[in-house]
Amino acid sequence: MIITKPYIFKVRYYETDKMGIVHHSNYIRWMEEARLDYLEQLGQRFDKLEADGVISPVVSVSCNYKISCIFGDTVEIKVKLIEYTGIRYVFEYEIVRAGSGETAATGRSEHCVINKDGRPVSIKRRFPAFDSLLSECVNRDKDCF
Repeated sequence: MIITKPYIFKVRYYETDKMGIVHHSNYIRWMEEARLDYLEQLGQRFDKLEADGVISPVVSVSCNYKISCIFGDTVEIKVKLIEYTGIRYVFEYEIVRAGSGETAATGRSEHCVINKDGRPVSIKRRFPAFDSLLSECVNRDKDCF
């Protein structure tokens, strides 16, 4: 069984706004970085998938903000795969301030798997080992956080 670690991120000054807090759009970027890190920890680099002609655009994304992060904060972004169909997957995220353990935000993103012509790609048929791994992760992750 593969155990994934949270993505660790240190808030940079340019990510803040005039109120001195992280601008809301940056949380979405962090979730994307954490998702790619999660896949890399599983042994599937996203650039390799793209080189194989597979892309995975965002179908939907949401973020619920709990407390603000500020410049200098370190956050841990926990990722879990909660749904996987072979051509679509859904991730959930929890962004936690490392020092206090407070949840700063939670989020969710849904992605489809297509080729460069926009046609669905079956991960199960094209990458059977990756399909097995994702199926295992869904079963493992659904009770996490």
